[in-house]
Amino acid sequence: MARIDQTPFDLEITDLSHDGRGVARRPDTGASPGKAVFVAGGLPGERVRVQQTGRQRSFDEARVLEVLQASPDRVDPRCAHFGTCGGCALQHMDEARQIHAKQRVLLENLERIGHVAANMVLDPLVDSAWGYRRKGRFSVRRVEKKGKTLVGFREQDPRFVADISECHAVLPAIGGRIGALSALVDSMDARRDIPQIEFIAGDATDEFDGVALVFRHLQPLSDADRERLLAFGREHRFAIFLQPGGVDSVQALWPAEPRLAFRLPQWDITLRFEPLDFIQVNAGLNGRMIARAIELLEVGPGDRVLDLFCGLGNFTLPLARVAGEVVGVEGDAGLVRRARGNAALNGLANASVHAADLARDLRGEPWMRAGFSRLLLDPPRSGAIEVLKQLPLEGIGRIVYVSCHPGSLARDAGYLVKERGWTLQAAGVMDMFPHTAHVESIALFTR
Repeated sequence: MARIDQTPFDLEITDLSHDGRGVARRPDTGASPGKAVFVAGGLPGERVRVQQTGRQRSFDEARVLEVLQASPDRVDPRCAHFGTCGGCALQHMDEARQIHAKQRVLLENLERIGHVAANMVLDPLVDSAWGYRRKGRFSVRRVEKKGKTLVGFREQDPRFVADISECHAVLPAIGGRIGALSALVDSMDARRDIPQIEFIAGDATDEFDGVALVFRHLQPLSDADRERLLAFGREHRFAIFLQPGGVDSVQALWPAEPRLAFRLPQWDITLRFEPLDFIQVNAGLNGRMIARAIELLEVGPGDRVLDLFCGLGNFTLPLARVAGEVVGVEGDAGLVRRARGNAALNGLANASVHAADLARDLRGEPWMRAGFSRLLLDPPRSGAIEVLKQLPLEGIGRIVYVSCHPGSLARDAGYLVKERGWTLQAAGVMDMFPHTAHVESIALFTR
């Protein structure tokens, strides 16, 4: 590969990319005239001095060295590690403008990919922009040149672990103890054999403060290391889990039987979960999102609701408080068991949960033959096109689609509107991951 020219040059940033980088084009004169450049740290409307960091056939990559003319949307990043750590991409952009930029990404995807437009754009849903992240994964690496073990998110160059001491996006109980985690691992015999630490947080109990840490280890731990982890958990009131193998190998170290759960007080719901389960990252935004979904569905006691990709029952159980009956469907057998347990825990006899791979042929599924008046979907990034093509939608009055990827939502919206005769009545974004380029959205389809 030819060596990249490191000579600084100036660019005008005209747009924001899907991953939060500024978009520019090289001047019509000089090297690669007119070629697109994605600029880390640049905002639309800015003139910046940059240095090239990468080259692809159709675009170049660069980073900002100096802001020559700043956007009015530019703010000082709160985190000292911003620009190196890859956990956030938009801390240099005003919080209110971040969500509007995400709204534009959603609407552009609907138009460009789905060739549809919403009759109404919903006001963005927002909650606290700091200390919100209750689930994630830290990478761990012993760096001999630095003489220490790094614990944190990956750098913008994902080959490296960011050398961070704190994180303002993560819950303070976790983000403020990254240095302590680093020192803990560095003190262990297995410090070279721990590649990652997962964290997840629910509500506090008498034994611990709701935070659970899962230590992945590639070799069996010594008795001394187990004692170190045990002491750390007790000192900080963290539940400690060990993961010597796959996801089924996770076992509690302390307390002996920690009970992880969080409440949805608006619906008097308690959801229990395991330490590697999927839960919505942002607890405050999650409550607002559930409320909006129920409002858009216009659910009443006479409705029978189908909730696809239902997970632990995050939507299923609140819906069961207002609907006549709710049927949840989920592909992960462990989540299905826990969702059924959560329905029983909350005394919801009108909620049932079924296991099914929603990307496969569903004609033999008994729940497919039952009629429904409302449909809610919360699929993974790949979307829900396979199941939508199989569903009998004739008796359904409203569909609410919760999405973590605007491209797959746009594709599926195009299918519903153009091939199944639905109307995209409303759509809008929800700031599940402030300061990142992640776009979470919700859409309502009506007849």
